[in-house]
Amino acid sequence: MDDHARPSRQEISDAIDDLGWRLVLGAIYTEVAVLSLAQAAEAAVMAVQIAGADGQDNLSVDITAQRALLRLQSASQWAVTGLDIALAHRISAALTSHGLRPAPGAVQTLEIAIDALDIAGIRPFWKAVTGYVDEPGPSDLSDGLVDPAGRGPAIWFQQMDASRPQRNRIHLDVDVPHDDAAQRVAAAIAAGGTLLSDAAAPAFWVLADPEGNEACICTWQGRD
Repeated sequence: MDDHARPSRQEISDAIDDLGWRLVLGAIYTEVAVLSLAQAAEAAVMAVQIAGADGQDNLSVDITAQRALLRLQSASQWAVTGLDIALAHRISAALTSHGLRPAPGAVQTLEIAIDALDIAGIRPFWKAVTGYVDEPGPSDLSDGLVDPAGRGPAIWFQQMDASRPQRNRIHLDVDVPHDDAAQRVAAAIAAGGTLLSDAAAPAFWVLADPEGNEACICTWQGRD
């Protein structure tokens, strides 16, 4: 696959699933379970070295004493490219050869969705109050705002057709690997939640807590 190619979501998933990586909200992720912070740092250094100059604007790493979380996405295209897939293969081969197994683990990302009648009217407020910036390119978000430090959840805005005073207008979207979604939905229901709609599944399921506050479990599927 050409390094500059923009594969479909299905093509991305097919190319990385067997490696232990997962596509979540426009990037691919894997976790490496470790026994210490030093071992997590070793895994991170190995990934950086294997990626080399190719990973400069594509690879990011977060480490704790329990795991190294690796993320690949083109910073210039704000999407997964052929290069990211190639890097995932190279990094996985190197880690595996050293006894470190990449796996989806607890990979997920969080979005805050804000329903609005006048998106243009409220978007500047949320940009100012959070210190967020415009997302730098097209993604799964709509009118998205992102944390410039890459730590906080993304914010996107959903167009309303009419006011809904009896329904909450800010909800969480929890983006998970496609093969974790059913388990997450079942766990939410078992914890007292209600499934409000699965009409858009597997793109997303709409759930509510016992008081009616909503959240969605989301995947990459059903979006191409």
